[in-house]
Amino acid sequence: MLMRALLIGGAMIAMIGVASIFESRATDVFLEATRPDFQKIPLGVVGFRASNGSEWLGSRIEEVLKADLRRSLIFDVVDLPSRGIKVRELKGDEKAVFKQATDNGISVLVWGKAAAKDGGNNTDAHVDAYVYDGGTDEVISGKRYVGATGVARLIAHRFADELVFRYTGEQGIARTKIAYVSEQKGARELFVMDYDGHDPRQVTADGYLNLMPRWSADRRFLIFTAYRSRNTQDIDMIELATGKRWTLISKKGLNITPALSPDGNYLAFASSEDGNSEIYKQDTRTKAFERLTTNQAGDLSPTWSPTGRELAFVSDRSGGPQVYIMSADGSNVRRLTFEGDYNAAPAWSPKGNWIAYVCRTPRREYKICLISPDGQRREQVTTGSGLDDSPSWSPDGRHIVFSSIVDGKSHIYMINADGKDIERITFDGHHNSSPTWSPA
Repeated sequence: MLMRALLIGGAMIAMIGVASIFESRATDVFLEATRPDFQKIPLGVVGFRASNGSEWLGSRIEEVLKADLRRSLIFDVVDLPSRGIKVRELKGDEKAVFKQATDNGISVLVWGKAAAKDGGNNTDAHVDAYVYDGGTDEVISGKRYVGATGVARLIAHRFADELVFRYTGEQGIARTKIAYVSEQKGARELFVMDYDGHDPRQVTADGYLNLMPRWSADRRFLIFTAYRSRNTQDIDMIELATGKRWTLISKKGLNITPALSPDGNYLAFASSEDGNSEIYKQDTRTKAFERLTTNQAGDLSPTWSPTGRELAFVSDRSGGPQVYIMSADGSNVRRLTFEGDYNAAPAWSPKGNWIAYVCRTPRREYKICLISPDGQRREQVTTGSGLDDSPSWSPDGRHIVFSSIVDGKSHIYMINADGKDIERITFDGHHNSSPTWSPA
């Protein structure tokens, strides 16, 4: 039963020269975007005027920017023509347009200029971005983003993240990544893609089964389970920039479900070294091991609390897979989930207020559920016909990425933590599973 829980629950770097346009105001305004009464900030994107025949560049940046701002859940991206505001070039301090926007309840206007300059072998992009803040009735002076045209999406992501930071004091998620597992010629290899599913890049190519990736806090490394044979499962680490790879854990038996502590000082994992699956902790500095669970049942899938003081994990000590919580030293173990006979694959939210997990409903469907760490609140996030698996939180705690099997194919989806706005983000035809969201 617990092995089934494991199977269901685990299955070019471009440089941009840019000066931040929001540094001086980042801490002046802070909005708690997770509170129940939070109102999204109405924002209008006027557009990015193109020069030198660069209409495609301006259109691409505008398209990506709007999508990023919508996904942030901070802004309500308003359709300007529907409010009677003509989308046209803004050249500077145009009071009439700004007043029309504020009179229509639009708090923020953004616009810019985009140009592609042919530099011989490379084509450079120059993007100037501007923001009008209706609250202060001022235009924030624009700064220039410079890079190869191939990083137009990254420019838009950067601009979106800076807008989020200005109005919340929190890091945006538009430049985050998602690692996942993809079936390739009978093997399972690790890939990394942008948070919105674009630009997938293969990380491993060794023809083995590489599963259950997890990020290091600095985003330089992935830690994962490597199945080199039927009887050999190690925990490896790979450096994304170089492809250099190390074996971290190679105990006898299965070594699975790795999870780094928030400070990177400890690696929790499950190992069957002593016969059944137990949870261990390794000090990444001294390499010393500590066994955290001692039970005749199987224990696996540890996930750290944001403080690093607790771990949630899965155990079948009650007869079927359930989620438990313990202190980081293995003490104070208590059962968290009681509703249903199958609950697995826990993932602690970045803010610490929820644990996402795979729950089996009374209709025998595998869905993504949430439970508070005190067990007092429980919610079902996903619905529908798919078999949903492997939840992972966005760094801002507002979204969950997960995999779902529909019509025999597994793909990766993003959904708001409240169950709204589900979005499929892989389309390449392979089986894609086990997503894990990078830190910001």
